[in-house]
Amino acid sequence: MTAAPETTVSAQLLGLLARDLPPDRLTTDPAVLAAHATDRSGARPDGEPLAVVHARRTEDVTVTLRHAHALRMPVVPRGAGTGLSGGATAGEGSLVLDLSGMNRILELSADDQLAVVEPGVITAELDRAAGTHGLRYAPDPASAALSTIGGNIATNAGGLRCAKYGVTRDSVLGLEGVLADGTVVRTGRRTVKGVTGYDLTALLTGSEGTLAVITSATLRLRPVPVATATLAAHFTTFEAAAEASYAIGRAGVEPALAELVDGPVLEAVDPVLRERGAALLVVQCDGAGAAVEAATVARLLAPLAVTVETTEDPAEAEVLLAARRGALPALERLGRPLIEDIAVPRSRLAEAVREIRAISARHDVPVFTIAHAADGNLHPIIVVDPSLGRLPEAAWEAAGEIFALALRLGGTLTGEHGVGTLKRQWVADELGPAAHGLQRRLKEVFDPRGILNPGKSL
Repeated sequence: MTAAPETTVSAQLLGLLARDLPPDRLTTDPAVLAAHATDRSGARPDGEPLAVVHARRTEDVTVTLRHAHALRMPVVPRGAGTGLSGGATAGEGSLVLDLSGMNRILELSADDQLAVVEPGVITAELDRAAGTHGLRYAPDPASAALSTIGGNIATNAGGLRCAKYGVTRDSVLGLEGVLADGTVVRTGRRTVKGVTGYDLTALLTGSEGTLAVITSATLRLRPVPVATATLAAHFTTFEAAAEASYAIGRAGVEPALAELVDGPVLEAVDPVLRERGAALLVVQCDGAGAAVEAATVARLLAPLAVTVETTEDPAEAEVLLAARRGALPALERLGRPLIEDIAVPRSRLAEAVREIRAISARHDVPVFTIAHAADGNLHPIIVVDPSLGRLPEAAWEAAGEIFALALRLGGTLTGEHGVGTLKRQWVADELGPAAHGLQRRLKEVFDPRGILNPGKSL
């Protein structure tokens, strides 16, 4: 039997969606398609998507996937488009499933310390809503003011408070998702404990939209700390700051965050900051013992740092954190950032920093580095001329050496941004043939026709 021409299948899909979705859900406007074709990674797909479905309810997702599955048409789930690895890029003929309009907080229980939300809820908005009940949503990605919960779940996003509270997966209790054929599945539970069956919630978290489309999430909330204390220390070198960060853990202090910013990033954010030192380490302790822990950290850092500032005032703390939060916007003003996201054992952080500097010099490619020091997660960022149609070979070669470095040091290609399209060629090197093959077979079980975010992750 001869397959139907692609144009016929595309027209058939558009006709079915126009028939079965409410009239405001489907668009083929070229301006809308262009805006939904890429994400914050700057990766540029080949061609344009076929259409965008603006989902508002789970039923919109089930209808869309049922038809796309029947016709074997690729579907790219999308939230706010803040992803940094190309995971939401939509190429020629694909159907974008925009979930940003599913943005309701369905439930917020102070007694059970949980929230049930749709995937389009902005991360910071959930945190603010929880705050009215004396609670907070602990994951704190740098993009919290823009990124959606669904996108955070898709990449298992990390953030500034990972050191103490873990990544997104540690706050996801349960999920509602739609499989490729339109089947709705519910995983997990509303309780903190639970080990019935395989942990499908953890499997879907971080799967980058390749196994199911998340339509709601049950999330763990935590009490707002009774106190916080924040320190900012400047150092003569980035390696010295990395070495100093080890001392915090060895002293038995578990900070809520410990963020490192190198000199070139400080220069991009504000030249005045660069004048204070070649690296900035920001540490925040929270809870009833915050002041005591911060005093311990200050004593540890004082002989190693150029300067150490401490505050227990939340507003002043945000000023100290501003350099870290403003890092990526500052680099985006310089050009197109290729944002890497490796993680290494914490004890090898300084070694990784030294090697990255050598890679930068060897390829004559500027690399700007920030890091979640407390969990060994580095973001070496290569900035290139945005007018170039493709990344220069030197940039790709430097990136490849950085990934190889992470694996050589016992680390990983990605700590929180996901594989997307930018890192696929290195995935097999990390996973090994047996695990890589097993993951491909899992993909086939969830998505036998390969329509969900094809070309991503594996």
